[in-house]
Amino acid sequence: GRARPSHSEPRGRDGRDWEEEEELWHQLYPGHIPTSPLQKALLAAGSAVMALYDPYRHDMVAVLGETTGCLALPNLRDKMKNHPEGYRILQERPCIRLSTLDMARLQGLPDGSLGREYVRFLEDNKVSPDTRMPPKFVDDEELAYVIQRYREVHDLMHTLLGMPTNMLGEVVVKWFEAVQTGLPMCVLGAAFGPVRLSTRKLQVLATELVPWAIRSGLNASCVLNIYYEQRWEQPVESLREELGIFPPP
Repeated sequence: GRARPSHSEPRGRDGRDWEEEEELWHQLYPGHIPTSPLQKALLAAGSAVMALYDPYRHDMVAVLGETTGCLALPNLRDKMKNHPEGYRILQERPCIRLSTLDMARLQGLPDGSLGREYVRFLEDNKVSPDTRMPPKFVDDEELAYVIQRYREVHDLMHTLLGMPTNMLGEVVVKWFEAVQTGLPMCVLGAAFGPVRLSTRKLQVLATELVPWAIRSGLNASCVLNIYYEQRWEQPVESLREELGIFPPP
């Protein structure tokens, strides 16, 4: 590591305080906020309470994912490194944003293709990939990209699973993602999300959707190992079959 500056010298070469310069050295990527284990625990507890109170607080869900993913994120990163397509994603760092998507081209793709159905999902549910928050509290630059990638492909999971963004659809996707990723945030959402559902929806969830989501999550290969930006023309049904996702009930 780099040697820390002597505190007997009050200012850095460019006029910054040494404390400010040290903080910049610890900033591993733009927006990174270094935190201690205790600070992470407090952030995790607070964000969990807020996320359970309001599951649509995506900022709190994001903080929860970052502060509790210390075991799951390295595992996901290793799965990507050991897969040719996943490894290429880690090397090239693609980003799914409106600025990187050719929306006109995707809208012009045939019905049933991944790109067309993804745009249809965004339009029907009035969501945007730009709402995904960049990571802040992950203390490893590569793992920060892994959780960023997970967030960016979340809407693609909705597309592949055929689930809307209402509470029922979100719970089903969280069950699939919990099995796939092992992220505690997903496990928490899968376990506690159903408390807001009606009795009828709970019955459908328990008897049909959750068993299907769990079986698909266990059977499917790692969803982070697909370079979706290069698969827009591929039919959704073909990609489901390739991944090992069973057809939606």
